[in-house]
Amino acid sequence: MKIWINGEVKNFEENLTVYNLVEKIGVVSKKFAVECNGEIIPKSNLKDTLVKEGDKFEIVGAVGGG
Repeated sequence: MKIWINGEVKNFEENLTVYNLVEKIGVVSKKFAVECNGEIIPKSNLKDTLVKEGDKFEIVGAVGGG
């Protein structure tokens, strides 16, 4: 299935949860936020929310600094 992540088209298999998606792109071990189609997905819903064809994600990680 084709989805957008941070403005780039990516292809993934069907039946993927948002949690699986962030695992695959390597951000699950960091502090991050996920927006899908303009709505923030609470971390408590990541494992229950399925990715659908054409979804548009913005996934951002926290950056420390001083």
